[in-house]
Amino acid sequence: VQLQASGGGSVQAGCSLTLTCTASARTLSNHVRGWFRQTPKKEREFVAAILYNGRTVYSNSAKVRFNISRDNAKNTVYLQMNSLKPEDTAVYYCATSSKPYYSSTYPSDFDSWGQGTEVTVSS
Repeated sequence: VQLQASGGGSVQAGCSLTLTCTASARTLSNHVRGWFRQTPKKEREFVAAILYNGRTVYSNSAKVRFNISRDNAKNTVYLQMNSLKPEDTAVYYCATSSKPYYSSTYPSDFDSWGQGTEVTVSS
C-alpha cells in the first residue's frame, strides 16, 4: 500500500497544523495507523497511533496537544497538532502495518511508510 502524507509547513510557536495521510489501494480500516517523526539528531520516534478499534495512543509529548483521527471511508488518517513548540520541528511520517488487528507503537512493526512531511516551528 502507498501512503501519501501532506500538511506540513512552517509556523510560529503556539500555532496549529493538521497532517493528512491518505492510503491508496486496499482499505486499511482494520489496520493500525500511526504517525512518527524524525530529526537529524534523533532516531525515528513514535508520536501517535489509532488502532483498528478506534483506540488512540500518544507519546507523552503529544498526549495533550495532538489528536489523531481516521476516516475509514477515505482511507485517511489525520494528526491535528495544537500549541506547537520548536521541539516539534521534525519530518513527520505516517505508517501502517500490513497485519490486521495488530497494535503497536514501534517503528519496526510498521511496514508501509509515507514519504514524510516537514514541520518547522519557530519561536
